[in-house]
Amino acid sequence: MKTSKVLIAIIEDEADLLELLEYHLQKEGYEVEGFTSTKNVLRFLEEEAVDLLIVDRNLPGKEGSEFVRELREDGIDIPVIFLSAKGSEQDIQSGFLRGGDDYITKPFNMSELLLRVRAVLRRTKKEPAHLKHRDIFIDLASREVLIDNEAVDLTKLEFDLLTLFVKNAGVVLSREQILEEVWEDPAQERSVNVAIKRLKEKIDPKKCKNYIESIRGVGYKLI
Repeated sequence: MKTSKVLIAIIEDEADLLELLEYHLQKEGYEVEGFTSTKNVLRFLEEEAVDLLIVDRNLPGKEGSEFVRELREDGIDIPVIFLSAKGSEQDIQSGFLRGGDDYITKPFNMSELLLRVRAVLRRTKKEPAHLKHRDIFIDLASREVLIDNEAVDLTKLEFDLLTLFVKNAGVVLSREQILEEVWEDPAQERSVNVAIKRLKEKIDPKKCKNYIESIRGVGYKLI
């Protein structure tokens, strides 16, 4: 059983930019649904558990911040990041006042956008009480790990590493991503291979379950 992925909906009328955003967000492991206008978005929000909206303000039909204001009036509190060429102080203030949680002006840096997406989700998305993948069970509150109902003693680093893999089961994680999420220090790059080797030895001592697969030249994936 895999944990559910984060679902992000993007409303952006520039097709090339929408495609670029979808590509980079999907590469980070998010599920993404794109729209070129606000048409049909409300129905999608009613049918799907969307975790984040990325909204351009200059949209055909209905201006993006007006659409978000109406969502808020209807009691829909999905977090919103505005991505807009409207970059004056007054524009930014109105974006926040109409329900935005963050505001990024165009042109923008993709790395910064991804960091802001992560920050907004960290503030707003409730963490599950536990995670499960195959016969791996993680209790996030007690930091207890069970493999096939047997307790496994992990260090803090190993626990954080396994949690990252389970949260992103089936997704290839680069060494850079792992460093940023677990070590937060690029100087520790050589430690990634060592830590993953030790983790694999603890969760699969008989080397028969092959939880973590090495993707040559790219990174690692929990399978």
